[in-house]
Amino acid sequence: MTLKAVLFDFNGIIINDEPLHQRLIEQLLLEENLRPKADDFWQFCLGRSDRACLIDLFANRGRVLTDKSLDDLVARKSRAYRQQLETLEKLPVYPGLADLIFQLRAAHLKMAVVSGALRSEIELVLTRTQLMQYFTVIVAADDISHSKPDPQGYWLAVERLNQQHSDLNLQPHECLAIEDTFPGIQAAKSAGIPVVGVANTYPLHMLQRRANWAVDYLSELELDRVQMTFAGTQPQQFVPQ
Repeated sequence: MTLKAVLFDFNGIIINDEPLHQRLIEQLLLEENLRPKADDFWQFCLGRSDRACLIDLFANRGRVLTDKSLDDLVARKSRAYRQQLETLEKLPVYPGLADLIFQLRAAHLKMAVVSGALRSEIELVLTRTQLMQYFTVIVAADDISHSKPDPQGYWLAVERLNQQHSDLNLQPHECLAIEDTFPGIQAAKSAGIPVVGVANTYPLHMLQRRANWAVDYLSELELDRVQMTFAGTQPQQFVPQ
């Protein structure tokens, strides 16, 4: 077995924006005359699309959203998100990302983004950080009907990579997913994709129980060792010393 593609989550892996999303969700609740609770974001939103998050969050308050109301809430949050990013001179991209992308390019591995974020948000960040050219496939919330932890997004990424590269013959087990949340890890593993958990959101020891590999930082992901594991010359579980 050979590693052929690396599939990146977006929020919490490429850009450090989870605190911003939490503030925007709380702002939406206040605008809708609902009181935010301390664990709302962690319980309903982390690692999931805005649509899935808001449906469950409002249902928890006894409110059922119509399709129109849900579309309006998602659009309002997305506008606020983009406006907030426009005020930042430099976007909070995670350290180690550029170096990892350099290594993946040198190894001739395909790269894709698989996220519950809206495409407009992903493209804004990748364009501003000059990373767009490296991701030949983006699977966003706009493309899927089921949020993580459902594997739909990962399966679609594999399908689209195969469509773009007719000679690739990519299979899920030939991919590596990079995730920071439990729903993301579950989605990748349910799709048959090995996954590395990065401790940007949860402590390392919690990721070790769920992911095939776990690292504190992207910079600790040793691509050579991962490739050897795919080739069957290294043990399955990798935790940096």
